[in-house]
Amino acid sequence: MVDGHHFSERRACRLVGLSRDAYRHPPVISAENQTLREAIKTIALERRRFGYRRVHDLLRVVHPGDNHKRVYRLYRAANLAVRKRAKGKRPVGPRTPLVAASHVNATWSMDFVSDSLCRGRRLKCLTVADDFSHECVDIAVDFGIGGEYVTRLLDQAARFRGYPQAVRTDNGPEFTSRAFLGWAERHGIKHILIEPGAPTQNGYIERFNGKFRDECLNEHWFESLPQARIVIQAWVKDYNEVRSHSSIGRIPPRRFARLHRQQAADEGLTSTPNAALAIPLTPRAPSK
Repeated sequence: MVDGHHFSERRACRLVGLSRDAYRHPPVISAENQTLREAIKTIALERRRFGYRRVHDLLRVVHPGDNHKRVYRLYRAANLAVRKRAKGKRPVGPRTPLVAASHVNATWSMDFVSDSLCRGRRLKCLTVADDFSHECVDIAVDFGIGGEYVTRLLDQAARFRGYPQAVRTDNGPEFTSRAFLGWAERHGIKHILIEPGAPTQNGYIERFNGKFRDECLNEHWFESLPQARIVIQAWVKDYNEVRSHSSIGRIPPRRFARLHRQQAADEGLTSTPNAALAIPLTPRAPSK
């Protein structure tokens, strides 16, 4: 209006509802905000399913003075918000409550996730997670995984972290085989079987599998079994040691487990469930 219609500055600003000071001094992004915005874009493009909260968790080490509100403003201005997937309506029925674990190795949850190579051959992934610390105990990848295969993998994981007191599975043939049931009985491990068609009773591993699909399987194109194993193990390490978890204080699961063990040792507590109940480091149960 000023250049094309020769209006005065005062009249043009009044017509569009703009202050004259804002017209004379247009906003200029600072160098600090520019650096932070580029860092946010880099993380968001690398980790596409991360919202601004987890982006801020990764930025706290490099930018300790920037709180989550500032990260949120720049995150929204760059249009990086993660799109929510539409969920189908499910019939409401009775739900069995999922009892939260009280200490590390109290309960391991297990399930299978399927994927495929670029040639079309199917891959089978056995996912094992600790219900208390939300650590990924292991993810095994192969073309076929039977009951004996599962027990060998669990024995290998137990060498480093000990056997769990209980395991929670669905009614798949691998978990109801003689090999698996005999393994659980030999080691004195309680086997918790969920009801058929009730995945909410295994909510911990279902939530973990959703993250595994979104952040790993859907982001990579596997050409061979060795490549798939390398990529998946790299994701497991990142999940345990770098990726923050909202239900355990926005810290990585391995760090949470280490702090819990250290606090238990400092207080002279044993690893029994009754003693571990006194520890305040308790994660939230998964939302139903």
